[in-house]
Amino acid sequence: MDNDFNKELIEYLDEKFNKSDLQFEKIDKQFDGVNRQFEAIEERFDKIDQKFVEQKKEFNSLQVGVDAYAHKADAFFQELVMLGHQYNRHEKWIQMLAEKLNVKLEY
Repeated sequence: MDNDFNKELIEYLDEKFNKSDLQFEKIDKQFDGVNRQFEAIEERFDKIDQKFVEQKKEFNSLQVGVDAYAHKADAFFQELVMLGHQYNRHEKWIQMLAEKLNVKLEY
């Protein structure tokens, strides 16, 4: 009798495990679809990363150009300030000379 009970128990458990195996197979198939979706998403992210690398190179070259222009503009403005001071100095000297020579300057 124990032998029959063991046999029935084994058959019952075997049937349950087979059902579980089928459920796991279904889940595996579903995950295969999800894995394919993840692979597709990963490919898209790779393409986006490549575009960002290209955009970064273009931005860097643009930034170099803007920096070069900024340096030239800075040098130009410094030169303008220097010329303004020089102009003021020359105007002061001319006024001093005019006073010494008793020349009346009119504007």
